Amino acid sequence: MAKIGHESKPGSGAYAGLLVSACGGMFVFGIVMAVLGAVLPELTDKIQLNKAEAGNLFLYMNFAMLVMSLLFGPVVDRFGFKSFLIFCSLLVAVSFAVFSQADSYSMVVLAAAVLGFGGGGLNGGTNALTSDIRPEKRGSALNLLGIFFGFGALFIPFLIGTLLSKAGVSSVLLLAAFISLVPFILFLIFKFPRPKHPQGFPIKQAANVIRNPMLWLCSLLLFFQSGNEFTVGGWISTYLHEYFGYTAAAASIFLAGYWGAIMTGRLVSSRIIAFFGNEKVIIFASILSLSAAVLIRFSSDRILSGAGAVLIGLGFAAVFPTTLAVIGESFPEFTGTAFSVAFVVALAGGMTSPWITGKIAHAYTLKQGFSLPVFNCAMILIISLFILRSKRSKENGILFSKES
Repeated sequence: MAKIGHESKPGSGAYAGLLVSACGGMFVFGIVMAVLGAVLPELTDKIQLNKAEAGNLFLYMNFAMLVMSLLFGPVVDRFGFKSFLIFCSLLVAVSFAVFSQADSYSMVVLAAAVLGFGGGGLNGGTNALTSDIRPEKRGSALNLLGIFFGFGALFIPFLIGTLLSKAGVSSVLLLAAFISLVPFILFLIFKFPRPKHPQGFPIKQAANVIRNPMLWLCSLLLFFQSGNEFTVGGWISTYLHEYFGYTAAAASIFLAGYWGAIMTGRLVSSRIIAFFGNEKVIIFASILSLSAAVLIRFSSDRILSGAGAVLIGLGFAAVFPTTLAVIGESFPEFTGTAFSVAFVVALAGGMTSPWITGKIAHAYTLKQGFSLPVFNCAMILIISLFILRSKRSKENGILFSKES
């Protein structure tokens, strides 16, 4: 296999191997994001967790993920992806193994923190790697990568539903640990791009990237988008059940449709980006998202609201990965560092938006709480239009200076 560096294009074989390994890592990250909620009822019974302790597990995991999102970018820009991704995939496997044997609250807390730290590294590292290995097809590759997050997120509930009664939660978690070793092995096998800054991390140039308004525009867009995905994914089943009389099973089907639409939309987006460009795809997706959010919030028809839940997934699909492609295109020599900023801001949105929705629902109604996704979608559309205008500016230098 030919050696590849960041300044040269990989051969088709090298590209395919690296993309497969990245998709494997993203599949495992999907499991990471779904596993805690999926096994929480069993863990609660096993070690007698109260609701406050159970809620704290999500806090510890998300905080560890936030810390890793802040750190991973400079690390991969300075030292490369291979060792970093090997380390993160191993952390995830170990955390699943600890979860499977945990018999105390302290062990579960430790496992949740390690899971968040390793999972956050897999998320950031695989996205940054995918952005780098095929620069001319960033948008398509990142949308394709995002599909595997959905596969992973759907896989663990399916596994628990089919094996839990026969094998028990410990066996399911051990199986998840073994699955996490698949990308670990792939990361060991394939040759990765050379580090971008092997002689030392250029702090001054990185600071110029971090100060660049384009990076913060894209990050702000991801703040609203991540908030949308966490809010709709977390609340839509309850909303359809409470306001439109859907049974819990029927509401879950619409939730599955929402995730299925995200995966389908990313597959379609990976094919059409080459024709329309990253910015136009984001704009179209944001218009579709806004239309669906308005339908969910203001429609009084149960069929239309259920359809809106699926339609909004289709609209959400392309926004996050394609915005990452815009960032990767703008800062090719500091992809990791730029992605670090973007992921930290996005996680902040993902943590605060569903919390605000819950507060609104408690003070007023959940229907009013769903005004927040409408606002978020409107902000995404406005920001995406501004990004398109900026990218079209002469030499991209009227409003935003080029990367130093």
